[in-house]
Amino acid sequence: MSSLNDALLLRIAEALERMAPRQEETPTLTGADAFVWHPGPPARLSPVPKVSRVDLVLLKGIERQKDILLTNTMRFAQGFTANNAMLWGARGTGKSSLVKAAHAAANEAYPGSLALIEIQREDISTLPELLNILRGQSRRALVFCDDLSFEREDADYKALKSVLDGGIEGRPANVLFYATSNRRHLMPRDMMENERSTAINPGEAVEEKVSLSDRFGLWVGFHNTDQDTFFAMIEGYAEVMKLPIGQEELRKAAVEWSVTRGGRSGRVAWQFIQDLAGRLGVKG
Repeated sequence: MSSLNDALLLRIAEALERMAPRQEETPTLTGADAFVWHPGPPARLSPVPKVSRVDLVLLKGIERQKDILLTNTMRFAQGFTANNAMLWGARGTGKSSLVKAAHAAANEAYPGSLALIEIQREDISTLPELLNILRGQSRRALVFCDDLSFEREDADYKALKSVLDGGIEGRPANVLFYATSNRRHLMPRDMMENERSTAINPGEAVEEKVSLSDRFGLWVGFHNTDQDTFFAMIEGYAEVMKLPIGQEELRKAAVEWSVTRGGRSGRVAWQFIQDLAGRLGVKG
């Protein structure tokens, strides 16, 4: 009889355990050097086994930008204070590539020092939740948002501003925020002008939006690529990939490619090299 009662109690206990809500585990920064933030529910940090990136030495024509961001990132990786950074400017000029390359360079110099966490633009409002998770981690982290901007009636910029300021708790000492944008002030000009025309105090309304960019300690500008820099890019890629082609032929083909793409940029140079390598039968 006792064994039957014990079996019944065990079944009841198992049933109650299945019915009870699962205790969500706090995401951690272990098992990878890069993660993608998914706010959930449940909130999780999905590890990225291999980051899609370009080596730092292959990023041509942005030497000053490389020096600024790499110095800031290396300092942070060593445990010192550093600044949040906004990389702004023309499309395809290497902004996001530089962030990923600087992260890789820092981890090469100081293995395992930094985790790179990508947050999508549409999840910016969940930044406080992510920072609360990271606050208790021993590892340092770069939170990275690519192509960040805000449109009319978009209130998420207030959440970002609060996070950059740190609020009452302060920004976690183990976290930096890096963002790229095609806009210097993250807002379209007509949005700021609309605020100016409808606000009781126009100056304060516009200042609130422009000041969002001021929350970043580093502003790093990227500009359109001239032809000499474009040639340096494609020749650097061709050398690393050991493409069997002469300089004159390479430049002629690159110019034709850039004309069809309507401009020159690091992205256009990389796309050209990928196409050329395939045509020459060279595997990447």
